[in-house]
Amino acid sequence: MSKTLLVTGGAGYVGSHCCKAFSAAGWNVVVYDNLSRGWREFVRWGDLIVGDVRDLGSLNAAMQRVKPAAVAHFAALAYVGESVTDPAEYYRTNVLGTMNLLDAMRAAGVGRLVFSSTCATYGIPAAVPITESMPQNPINPYGRTKLVAEGMLRDYDAAYGIKSVALRYFNAAGADPEGMVGERHEPETHALPLILRAAAPDSDHTFRVFGSDYDTEDGTCVRDYVHVQDLASAHLKALEFLERNDTSAVFNLGRGNGVSVRAMIAMVESYSNRRVRHEYAPRRPGDPDTLVADSTLARDVLGWVPERSGMVDIVADAWRWAELEANRRNNG
Repeated sequence: MSKTLLVTGGAGYVGSHCCKAFSAAGWNVVVYDNLSRGWREFVRWGDLIVGDVRDLGSLNAAMQRVKPAAVAHFAALAYVGESVTDPAEYYRTNVLGTMNLLDAMRAAGVGRLVFSSTCATYGIPAAVPITESMPQNPINPYGRTKLVAEGMLRDYDAAYGIKSVALRYFNAAGADPEGMVGERHEPETHALPLILRAAAPDSDHTFRVFGSDYDTEDGTCVRDYVHVQDLASAHLKALEFLERNDTSAVFNLGRGNGVSVRAMIAMVESYSNRRVRHEYAPRRPGDPDTLVADSTLARDVLGWVPERSGMVDIVADAWRWAELEANRRNNG
């Protein structure tokens, strides 16, 4: 059987790290990405087809050319704030794009998919830690588009037999320990890279802490950070699960321990021996106090245990990548 894997969005942050893990495990990786949010230089572990998931014809052509044994689907828009101001693009990319991909898989007879989902499908959780069986009530268009896509996976399984594993990430963080790829978004919205930027030499960036009156130990939001390399290992285990089992599944991916924004700032200051310039701002609408995963199911079924998601490793790898990025910018 072919060991070729088509990876949509493989030029992005999580997708590129997963491509490295897929390639190391023996998969022949082919990336399908329109490069609107990804980076050509991140495609280091396979060929690149420049294409858009909103273009069914292009997807059909890629599927016929590649003839993959399975697909890993990362291509999506993922900025919560942007999804509120421009929901149409989010539905076109995240919902229509996923439907196009499923239809192209169906036409080509490809029956296995690993899907990049999110804890944003839960919205404000009824309890913490969050299990996969808890209600999904997303509070923004981004979360709603991913929830619709998860529903399509179930329907396409029931009707057409396409098996899938949906992985609900909590907060992806860190970078490749070897410095080959890392977190790069434009604009950057994730907390850790923005905190690192505020600690960098010769930077005038000030990190904004949104809210200091949450019902947490220090008043700031608590989030569950999981190293992107551990996310990559989970995707590889999800592919192995699909090879062994004729069934679909859903798993949370998190470390199971929360870290507050204020604590994250203190960790970066301790690691870098530099002050993080920061200021407090009002809460953002809809931000839950605490989001922490229960990843017991991923451990018991996939055999997935995060190995690099301690905060020291996350901060150290992210700091090294931030230094590489600063050198890249300075050298043009």
